[in-house]
Amino acid sequence: MTGPNQDERLDAIRQQIKDFPTGPGIYIMKDASDRVLYIGKAKNLRSRVSSYFQPSADLISSRGPKIAEMVSKVSCVDFIPCDNEVEAILKEARLIKDIRPPYNTDLVDDKTFPYLEITTSDEFPAVYVTRKPRPEGSRLFGPFPNVADLRAAVQLLQRIFRFRTCSIEISESDPKRRFFRPCLLYSIKQCTAPCAAKIEKAEYRRSITDLIRFLRSKRSTILRQLHKQMSEAAARLEYEKAAMYRDRIRLIERLGERGIPDLHVQPEVFASDPAEAIARLREVLKVEGQLRIIEGIDVAHIAGSQAVGSLVKFIDGRPFKAGYRRFRIKGVEGVDDYAMIAEVVLRRYRHVLEGEEPWPDLILIDGGPGQLNAATSALMQATSLAQFQQVRSPLIISLAKQEELIYRQGWPLPIDLPRHDPALKLLQYVRDEAHRFAQHYHHLLRSKTISEGQ
Repeated sequence: MTGPNQDERLDAIRQQIKDFPTGPGIYIMKDASDRVLYIGKAKNLRSRVSSYFQPSADLISSRGPKIAEMVSKVSCVDFIPCDNEVEAILKEARLIKDIRPPYNTDLVDDKTFPYLEITTSDEFPAVYVTRKPRPEGSRLFGPFPNVADLRAAVQLLQRIFRFRTCSIEISESDPKRRFFRPCLLYSIKQCTAPCAAKIEKAEYRRSITDLIRFLRSKRSTILRQLHKQMSEAAARLEYEKAAMYRDRIRLIERLGERGIPDLHVQPEVFASDPAEAIARLREVLKVEGQLRIIEGIDVAHIAGSQAVGSLVKFIDGRPFKAGYRRFRIKGVEGVDDYAMIAEVVLRRYRHVLEGEEPWPDLILIDGGPGQLNAATSALMQATSLAQFQQVRSPLIISLAKQEELIYRQGWPLPIDLPRHDPALKLLQYVRDEAHRFAQHYHHLLRSKTISEGQ
């Protein structure tokens, strides 16, 4: 159905898309209320987004009735440029998991991208393709967007570096190794069999060091060799062998198509066991009652502009995405993180006081004592506005970055937990989710401002 208003809406969107870049990135479809409807990725942002709004486009036939319905509601389209297609894939997945747009059906589950893990803390390190790496003692590469290509590449690398992929615990001092029978991989020269003492520890670790150096490099030497072998095979009319070298070249090149562990974080991958983490957190905070609902709060801005707040909700130690909330800061001018935190807390818990949602058992603020004091004052102000006598005020704490110290109101000293303590890991998960959710909203507002100013 078309009409003057619809035609004006589509013309305005098409005019906006003309200024989109032609490189890779993420596009965000939003309705008139600024609600995100759909998130997608593109090799060419301008071309991809334009295809939704062409006058001759038959979206029902080409993309289905659900997408056609979504496009009929779109009021504007924002974008986030990316350096390459891999970054776009990883960012799209993260945004969809965080925002959960109503018209996205893929990537909304808990599935994660795999890593290549090298267990460097072992005497004889192993190499794994895994979605659940060790919490410590490993060297990680990835995440990788294509698990099939990664597995095939690992098989190829195993022929070169002959590392182990088994889960056997191997100790150099174990005399029984000399009598151990190695598996078939040793016979076909794809493993040096440290399990059976077929290689010395120092020599095996040198091969692992070479593997890590190879993965960190541009791999140009081996690629030149493979290209030469492919050309020679083709010149001899050995086309099957040439195709084999071509496939190996593709796999080696694909090793570079990966994310960075610290940049493309998948917090659900490194989370502790929820029940264990909550039990430990109750112990650390000396809480006698339950700690089922935890809410985390953070803010994001650049020099005070485009300031936003975020709230994430965890239930029984797991993220409850339907409970995530975003706030555009309205009452704070300039750089004032304390006032921004206070505004988010006040607005959030005034809403809870209306009885539409349960109170959390724990509120986690991203920051130190200053942010905690601001949040505590705002919470007291919110609860003082209640129209009833009793409000079970939740426990409120903060977690400071870098030092990772936990602050609790009224306690003279912060809590300093070991880095791999389950309670700290759960709080880090909540804090990092709140930070990421705030940053995503901030990026969306920035991209909208940039596109409107062009």
